[in-house]
Amino acid sequence: MTDKLPLTVLAQLDDVTVFQTAAYQMAGLEQADIKHRELEKPQQMLQTEQASYGELNLGLHVDDNPTQVLDNRMRLLATINHHLRTQQRAPISRLCWVNQVHGKQIHDVDADPLSMRPADADAMVSQQDGLGLAIMTADCVPIVLYQPASGQIAAIHAGWQGLACGIISTTIKRFTESGEIKAWIGVCISQENYEVDKQVRDKLLAGCIEYQSLLAQDMSNTDRFDQLYAVDSDVHSSTNTDSHTDKIKLDLPKLAADQLSAAGVILANETSINCSYSDPRYYSYRRQTHLQQPATGRMALIIVRA
Repeated sequence: MTDKLPLTVLAQLDDVTVFQTAAYQMAGLEQADIKHRELEKPQQMLQTEQASYGELNLGLHVDDNPTQVLDNRMRLLATINHHLRTQQRAPISRLCWVNQVHGKQIHDVDADPLSMRPADADAMVSQQDGLGLAIMTADCVPIVLYQPASGQIAAIHAGWQGLACGIISTTIKRFTESGEIKAWIGVCISQENYEVDKQVRDKLLAGCIEYQSLLAQDMSNTDRFDQLYAVDSDVHSSTNTDSHTDKIKLDLPKLAADQLSAAGVILANETSINCSYSDPRYYSYRRQTHLQQPATGRMALIIVRA
């Protein structure tokens, strides 16, 4: 019997299961919620906090104890296999990870040799049985793909840089066989809590145009792009520390969903996408910054083919 972990099944098909991890189980939320409520304090009252690694940090790059992180990954694999066995499915042999760099490099798990060092990449693809692809996030948009006809799976890390440089369309082009592709988007930051400079919007729009990652009418001009994906920032917002008028709030999950749709992919989420920033069950890099914490953990969206 494995330890109970903050892990949710998002989808279960014939041979594919999608899992979302979290920072805390519901029973462990009390302390996390206390920290979350500190966001309501005036900025000058916020004090430097300890790192927030929660119950299931999966990131080796955030200054957590690496032995603990590796143990968390092993417990995660064991818990996934326990679930698969309860569903009368074969266990998987491994979870695949990459060193995510906010680019558009794709790691082909089947073709690239195994290495002690994870590949620098922001997406993975595979057609193997018996493994899982895991993408880590703490606000960015995680996406997993599945093509039933070929059995191919993929996992994508799509922050605003990835959405700008065409990581979604580049990954979808790795599906060489015909047949519908299904996608699931995991926990990520919502528009309400994602305030950025307008230069980020400009880079996103330029990238969408360069890589033709949206329908033509949705990237025809800045006004149209803003109508779909941006709203003016409220200077009284709890996430705003000044009154600059060049701030907007971007809807990254909608942009990701529309890039998937433009590529002919079917978004299969059956429920709304939870916000990593506003929900204390999840890790949030932006919340970490606003709470002046030195570090926070990383959760994972995982697709398993067994």
